[in-house]
Amino acid sequence: MKAIIFDFDGTLADTLPICYFAFQKVFKEYDGLDLTPDQIKAMFGPSETGIIRENLLHKSHDDAIELFYETYSQKHDELVEKNEEIASLLKQLKSKGHKLGIVTGKAKRSLDISLHRLGMEGMFDAEITGDDVEFPKPHPEGIHKALAELGVSTAEAIFLGDSDADILAGKKANVHTIGVHWLPNYQSLEFTVEPDQVFTSFRELVDLLVRLE
Repeated sequence: MKAIIFDFDGTLADTLPICYFAFQKVFKEYDGLDLTPDQIKAMFGPSETGIIRENLLHKSHDDAIELFYETYSQKHDELVEKNEEIASLLKQLKSKGHKLGIVTGKAKRSLDISLHRLGMEGMFDAEITGDDVEFPKPHPEGIHKALAELGVSTAEAIFLGDSDADILAGKKANVHTIGVHWLPNYQSLEFTVEPDQVFTSFRELVDLLVRLE
């Protein structure tokens, strides 16, 4: 097993609360709507800019996008806790020679904010964002791009995510899929698309890789 590819929101970082908060502010400010997290979650797929452009009724999309990123940045430290277990896990995987990748629907701008704030900059050998693909998950395009950047085959990689779209994208890309419920907030309570495995703790990933060595 040469490469481990991760989703980001709800998988590598507990960023769903800040995503919900920033979107709620945008839709309240511009459309006068009080959206629930579930209503926002139903829009997930495109990047943040895509979500706003596709769903905001108000015509000031560019201003709304700037408000999203301003809010995301300002509230990040308050709403997103650093997770030492994840930081340790990533360092351990790197030390063992595994290549690490991210495939996320997030735009590069918000991913860069989170990676910087969480001390994860420079940890990943491939970062595929919503800006880098024409078709978001559950389409496998992002995973195919990550595999190409990492220089590994489908048999040499695993993909971990917290949503049905993640698992379906992994299956379409023909990689081993792992559904994760190891952070406080995740997208799919139950996977309607069955992952190859489901992990509820970081240790399970380490144990799997030890068995595969």
